[in-house]
Amino acid sequence: MQAALITYGSLAIAIVFEVIGTSFLQQSQQFTRVLPTAGMAVCYAGAFYFLSVSLKALPVGVAYAIWSGLGIVLISAIGFFVFRQTLDAAALIGLSLIILGVVIVNGFSDTISH
Repeated sequence: MQAALITYGSLAIAIVFEVIGTSFLQQSQQFTRVLPTAGMAVCYAGAFYFLSVSLKALPVGVAYAIWSGLGIVLISAIGFFVFRQTLDAAALIGLSLIILGVVIVNGFSDTISH
């Protein structure tokens, strides 16, 4: 149980860092603003570090699928609520399928040990 907590905790931290870093990327205005650009770089470094920690126990494909899938969903939500970007029906359906894919991989795949 301790190993799973470290593995999935590290992956969750990586996802949070990636989402915050992508939010800073939006605010950096193509790297013309120093503080958001620096925040983005620090967050991306943290994201990749914690992703690498999770790779000690998870296959890279599974870890990356979870990391990128949940990152896409979370950054889309931030885009909607914080940056007032719109999501149409096709985007919402696609995001729902991403969430379903992450659930299927975690719940039913023999690739990862539970």
